[in-house]
Amino acid sequence: MTPMDMEQLAEAIAQMPKRDNSLYHEAIAEARRAFAEAQAHFGGPVSMRVRQKVKKNGTFVVRFSFKAEKL
Repeated sequence: MTPMDMEQLAEAIAQMPKRDNSLYHEAIAEARRAFAEAQAHFGGPVSMRVRQKVKKNGTFVVRFSFKAEKL
């Protein structure tokens, strides 16, 4: 690639619309809250299991299961 090609590529990337990551940030915040609530419920460290599946209707489901860590 020539410097001109790199400049054109950088310009094209800069002109691309930004992605809306707000739903991603909400989901991560909700997962962190659930983890904190599980720690408060059990009074200490917890282990977490995550299950994911896609339902027949196209819904993507993520399930978190928490249990107290054995010390």
